[in-house]
Amino acid sequence: MKEQPTTPLPDIQAGKDFKLRLGVAFGLIVLAFGALAARFAYLQIDQHQNYTARATTNRITLIPTPPVRGEIVDTNGVVLARNYPVFSLELIPKQIDGKIEDTIEALRAYVDISEADLKRFKKFRAEYRSYEKVPLKLKLTTDEASQLAPHLYRFPGVEINARTFREYPFGPLTAHFLGYIGRISDKDQDKLKEEERTALYRGTTHIGKSGLESYYEPQLHGNPGYQEVEKDAHGDIVRVLRSVPQQSGQTLKLALDIRLQQEADRLIGNRRAAMVAIDPQTGGVLTFISKPSFNPNLFLDGIDSETWKQLNEDWQRPLLNRVTQGLYPPGSTFKPFMGMALLESGKLKMNTIVPAPGAWSIPGSTHLFRDSVRRGHGAVNLSTAIQVSSDTFFYRTGYETGIEKLRPYLAEFGFGEATGIDLPNEYRGILPSPEWKEKRFAKLPPSQRQWHPAEMVPVSIGQGYNAYTPMQMAHALASLVNDGEVYRPHLVKEMLDYNKQQITLIEPKPTRQIPFKQEYFEYIKNAMRKVVGPGGTARAIGGAPYTLGGKTGTAQVVQIKQGKTYNAAALREQHRDHAWFIGFAPVDKPKIAVALILENGGWGATAAPLVRKLMDYYLLTLQGGTNTAMPGDQGAPGSNPILDSEEHIIPLQPASGFQTGIAPASGVSAP
Repeated sequence: MKEQPTTPLPDIQAGKDFKLRLGVAFGLIVLAFGALAARFAYLQIDQHQNYTARATTNRITLIPTPPVRGEIVDTNGVVLARNYPVFSLELIPKQIDGKIEDTIEALRAYVDISEADLKRFKKFRAEYRSYEKVPLKLKLTTDEASQLAPHLYRFPGVEINARTFREYPFGPLTAHFLGYIGRISDKDQDKLKEEERTALYRGTTHIGKSGLESYYEPQLHGNPGYQEVEKDAHGDIVRVLRSVPQQSGQTLKLALDIRLQQEADRLIGNRRAAMVAIDPQTGGVLTFISKPSFNPNLFLDGIDSETWKQLNEDWQRPLLNRVTQGLYPPGSTFKPFMGMALLESGKLKMNTIVPAPGAWSIPGSTHLFRDSVRRGHGAVNLSTAIQVSSDTFFYRTGYETGIEKLRPYLAEFGFGEATGIDLPNEYRGILPSPEWKEKRFAKLPPSQRQWHPAEMVPVSIGQGYNAYTPMQMAHALASLVNDGEVYRPHLVKEMLDYNKQQITLIEPKPTRQIPFKQEYFEYIKNAMRKVVGPGGTARAIGGAPYTLGGKTGTAQVVQIKQGKTYNAAALREQHRDHAWFIGFAPVDKPKIAVALILENGGWGATAAPLVRKLMDYYLLTLQGGTNTAMPGDQGAPGSNPILDSEEHIIPLQPASGFQTGIAPASGVSAP
């Protein structure tokens, strides 16, 4: 019998291992394909909407459209702050091939690029991010834009863009109350974020920095719009899908008449001065002059360092808003208010006679407080003391009454508090008191912090610790001559919203009534009327075809030693006396109240004629119905009369449903 051959055991085992490996591999492949299918199903089904939205986002872009800033116009519609379109040459550093300097040099063949342009560009480049558009030349001429445009394809990262520029046609004449706009800084960004207004400034590069431009920033700025656009893979816009229009900022209409502003500026000339006029019956500011001034157009896109240094180091301080931030002793212009306080406190009656010699001493002291008139005025009542500006009359009565008793009455006129005018950073001034002195001199020994009764002597005639702004003096005067009815001073009287076809009035409502006897108001006003009459310190400006009253004031800058005589010629100009005059007219129902200070201008009587001429121009020319051209022939280009009269009449025909919204306004002193 033949024996069958047998398979070797190692071969059988190898076949089993192969099959096992093949099964495992197949299982892994199935598992991998299963995971792939599950992932595919997850992406295509569960995440379909999410990725569709993300893909759309890559394709669809929102481009913000910054709003057009609102204009500012005077009471007659003359434009004081306007916008105009220009072309600007801008570079995007990140997109430029090669050196930026080479690109700029090549651009010179088409555009005139000055050293000032280069200096500004370097400043901007240091402040901007590399992917942001940095202005190289802010205002291209039409010829420059047309010459360069066909060659832009040769300059990656170089663009010609249309921009809206702000302009102040009257320059320094309106700088201190209009303020100016400037580029949005990191500090501005932080403030916008804090106020949750960042979204409103997408696409906006500038913001109000000072003056009305800053105070009314929310109203002037407006609301941005946007375009929803479709882009291709290269980032180029294919089509516009949807547009939401921007809403322009509101137009601010002021109570101020630019013609009166120009006349005030002409009268003051090159003096360092501040003049402000208020309508006592509304609180509207009629003129607002601070000199010297500056050109706000220099600040719009960053002022150069040399000009900035010159403005800051100028001893005449052109950047100082003297009307709301200049603090001065009021001198004898303080006496009418002291008179009201003396009457209300009961210290004096209207017929009380008080000695007014050429010099007076505190009882028990040998120090002489001299009157500006060496012989004195004999014995006078309060009315005559104001008329002739007797110092010794007020020395005696002020000292005997004391600051503690008089201060509450003086505070009723707003001394020591901001007036609330619609401008930022207004100073409060100083109406002294024992509490104020204790706090002010907290670091000194107790004996020097304590109020001494003798300190009331200079305070009584507007010297000493007294320090007020011209705006405070005008506001106090307006409240006095309006028989105690107080209005908040305001520059803006109407806001015009063309988007809503609505006018918002800053309604002239009295904020309070000074609780003094009406006979006292009449008494003091008549005393101030005598100041401009025979025997008064401002008699030289009498004889107007309307009734007027006022008060001169000469405020010491440096103290004159006992027994010495004031000699202006021997003093540096900055140490000479300030000249004050406050005036109002007509006396019975005042339409204008003016405060003027001439820094280091000498006697108060030198300021009075300027106020008289301003009131002549306002009452006889502007209010008298004479339609005169603006002095100096400095018309504002692009003027657009918004309102034709004091009524809210708009040149454009209002749409159906047009509404009018009414909103409530949020030493020795010589005469």
